[in-house]
Amino acid sequence: MRRLSIPAVLGWAFLAPSVASAHGVDAPRPAFASVLAEWSFDPVAVLGLLVAGGMYLWAVRRVDTAHPTNRHPRWRTWLFLGGLAAIGVALLSPIEAYEGVLFSVHMVQHMLLQLVAAPLLLAGAPITLTLRAASPAWRRRILAVLHSRAVRAISFPVVAWVFFAATNWGWHFSTLYNEALENQALHYLQHAHFLLAALLFWWPALGADPSPWRLPHPVRLFYLFLAMPQQSFLGVSLLGTSSVLYPHYVTNVRDWGPSPLEDQHIGGMIMWVVGDVAFLAGMALVVILWMRHEERRTARLDARLAAQRATREG
Repeated sequence: MRRLSIPAVLGWAFLAPSVASAHGVDAPRPAFASVLAEWSFDPVAVLGLLVAGGMYLWAVRRVDTAHPTNRHPRWRTWLFLGGLAAIGVALLSPIEAYEGVLFSVHMVQHMLLQLVAAPLLLAGAPITLTLRAASPAWRRRILAVLHSRAVRAISFPVVAWVFFAATNWGWHFSTLYNEALENQALHYLQHAHFLLAALLFWWPALGADPSPWRLPHPVRLFYLFLAMPQQSFLGVSLLGTSSVLYPHYVTNVRDWGPSPLEDQHIGGMIMWVVGDVAFLAGMALVVILWMRHEERRTARLDARLAAQRATREG
């Protein structure tokens, strides 16, 4: 079997000209000259990104104007915009142009949505920002939705974890994945499903926004730790396949790059490695947040004890 490095495959992703459709047109060999010009324009994705970014920045301005001494943290704004940028790269860059040609590129796209965009969006604390920017009447409505039975059910950590895992396994080991490559509407649904599952998964782990289920930091660590083996096992399962799972990549003829089976193996390796790195990074972040939480708690306790001593001595 001919060996091909992951960087080479990712290079094809970024150098791919957009004349290759994501859903079945024969793909020419990528050319470096096309990398800057060949970005796709998806009206649905562009409109969604502009609306989300515009609403977030409007809310930031509203909060900053109403609370000049307690503004929305700028670093959270940049993280949220970074999440939108990750979605833009996934859906508008040459990655989108070639995700229907190379399974490995499609995997990069899904990793961007699930393991980069979703946690960055949540780190921007959009729910907290919305509550602060909303009028009292709207704030009551939003809180009522957050604490409704439906939201409590879908955001329950066990449900969110299982939904995230089932999303990945269900799409990759069913006919839905191949059908999404042939059907644009189903392809949109697939992207939305992957992003929604990731948002629900990361929500209790990061703890940046209010949630019906507030997890202690040790539980958050365990929650993320358990996600690693299931993601790794899925990646290894794809890496160990002996036949191509998705006929679309066989019928989409090209005379360059890895064979469809080699490409499938590279995609499995990407899921395995990138998933482990993302979850380890998430666990490291939880440890940092845990340490800061303990430092603040200790500082409050010390201040209380100092006040009590001052009262007794006075």
